[in-house]
Amino acid sequence: MRNPTNANPLTAVRNLGILAHVDAGKTTVTERILYATGTTHKRGEVHDGTTVTDFDPQERDRGITIFAAAVSCAWDGHRINLIDTPGHVDFADEVERSLRVLDGAVAVFDAVAGVEPQSESVWRQADRHGVPRIAFVNKMDRAGAELDAAVASIRERLHPVPLAVHLPIGTEGTFDGVVDLLGMRALTWNDEGEARDAAPVPEELREEAHRRRRLLEEAVAELHPGALEEFCDTGTVGTGTLMAALRELTRSGEAVVVLCGSAYRNRGIEPLLDAVLAYLPSPLDVPPVRGTHDDGTDRLRAADPAAPLAALAFKVNATATGRLTYLRVYAGTIEKGDTVWDATARRTERVGRILRVRADRHERLDRATAGDIVAVVGLKSTRAGSTLCAPDAPLLLEPPGVAEPVVSVAVEALKGTDTGRLASALAGLAEEDPSLVVRTDPETGQRVLSGMGELHLEVAVEKLRSDHGLGVNVGRPRVSYRETVGRGVAGFVFRHVKQDGGAGQFAHVVLDVEPLDSPESGFEFRSAVVGGRVPQEYVRAVEAGCRDALAEGPLGGHPVTGLRVTLTDGSTHVKDSSDTAFRTAGRSGLRDALRACTMVLLEPVAEVTVTVPEDAVGGVLGDLAARRGRVSGSVTRAGATVVTATVPLAELFGYATRLRSRTQGRGTFTTRPTGHAPAPAAAPVR
Repeated sequence: MRNPTNANPLTAVRNLGILAHVDAGKTTVTERILYATGTTHKRGEVHDGTTVTDFDPQERDRGITIFAAAVSCAWDGHRINLIDTPGHVDFADEVERSLRVLDGAVAVFDAVAGVEPQSESVWRQADRHGVPRIAFVNKMDRAGAELDAAVASIRERLHPVPLAVHLPIGTEGTFDGVVDLLGMRALTWNDEGEARDAAPVPEELREEAHRRRRLLEEAVAELHPGALEEFCDTGTVGTGTLMAALRELTRSGEAVVVLCGSAYRNRGIEPLLDAVLAYLPSPLDVPPVRGTHDDGTDRLRAADPAAPLAALAFKVNATATGRLTYLRVYAGTIEKGDTVWDATARRTERVGRILRVRADRHERLDRATAGDIVAVVGLKSTRAGSTLCAPDAPLLLEPPGVAEPVVSVAVEALKGTDTGRLASALAGLAEEDPSLVVRTDPETGQRVLSGMGELHLEVAVEKLRSDHGLGVNVGRPRVSYRETVGRGVAGFVFRHVKQDGGAGQFAHVVLDVEPLDSPESGFEFRSAVVGGRVPQEYVRAVEAGCRDALAEGPLGGHPVTGLRVTLTDGSTHVKDSSDTAFRTAGRSGLRDALRACTMVLLEPVAEVTVTVPEDAVGGVLGDLAARRGRVSGSVTRAGATVVTATVPLAELFGYATRLRSRTQGRGTFTTRPTGHAPAPAAAPVR
């Protein structure tokens, strides 16, 4: 697989992420990759707090990945830039920003649990970004591990065609290695996790290996024209054709190559690295990056070190030694000391240092070129999502999407003298993590911190205490309610007339307000005015005013969503009508119209997956019912029952403690936000 010396060096680069549900083994896979590539000389363990990528004290204390960590290593003449992403749903925004800059990914699945809720969520995120993936079924040494069941869950829940290229040698505690179905050879490891030389397929597995190889050839031939042609001509598909077809199917997303192993016991990592090089794309294999020029036109910029610079900042991290900005360089070259143009903030920045990243350790570089993922020091105001480009060739890249916060807490300093420091620290947190939002409550004057979940806010508050040395009081978490229209109104008339000397203001509008099919559908505005009774420029002003009115609904001042407003009629005054008058009419008219509508309060809900021993199911179901949960499914596997329910997010605060007490610490649960649903009239607004 080594590249010839005259090949484009970008063909020897892979930018990939490790994606999975929490506790599927992402971080252990990353640690074993670093060990196999010689980047580290000792295997780090999550339970010992010795991992490279989970270097933050909170990650080591909690035993989970919280912050996406970038590492760089080399394998078989290739440079691999790898990002270990969080698996907990509260940190999905970290995954989103990482996927925006990656060319490929390894999805890790638990061999017992198969596809879990958050692995499904991150898979959908990767789908949105068009990131090719291969699958690694981990923990094959666990009791109840079954490759075929995991592959079936990938087919049923994720819907690509899974193509298993491994056959396990041994089961559960006797898992010893894999049969490589492409090379038809046995790959095994000793008790220390060191790879033995490849050997012939064991006699007892030879028939099953040939059967599975045949099934693999048939499945690939159904999907790939070249493989089908060879299969029809010769009755088989050669290894070279098979690998080329798997590469194309992976990059198109039609299929996913499935490997297996046990990262904890260091079995299956070397074949995984080989598969990364064989099937996942290099920067040259992905389409040129698309951006917007200053003149408003779309431009493409190819992955060429000689092209004008185009780089996207996807993460900002304040460290003791300075502010680190993580960049994906899509085109051009960036050198130490360069002056670059921040196309988002529209200002120049100077690059102080360029660093090759290995989690919290760094290697200095003189330059970074197209295809690189690096960190730079010296950028003063560049934020996550900002575009850096050549000053003489400006280009604005699409930033990663930022999820809307769903949970809020009030935060105040214990000491009045620390109020200024708290404000500065909160601003720094929001700068590092765009999914954290800081605002001041206009009624109470309190600072309100909003995020993606209870754990997300806990981590942020702990950073205030540990990193900034601040004592803080934290209020009870509150969820973000919405309001929508249950029954609308038609022909609502509003006149805005104001005369206070000089030119007056006059605007007359007639509005229809109706609910959309789904409360999550947002807001639609349209005009049905005929005869030019309201000129087009005033129609746009009415729409802007209506959007202003959506900020606060009549039930409790919550944002309004899920409605359509139609401007059906109106009139103007020859002197007193203006954009300002019609915007005011749109804002005030819709506010009054909403008061005439039947409004519905919406509360955020989450899909909860609870795994408990069979003897605790009754108590757990009763507790979910008391929390207004609606159970949607229950399945028993490996001696445990998995219950799926939809529960209002406000009712989940403190659920972890309650579940532990009901199950003697044996129960676990995960949540996945699923939007908003109508709240019962008696539901408390928290």
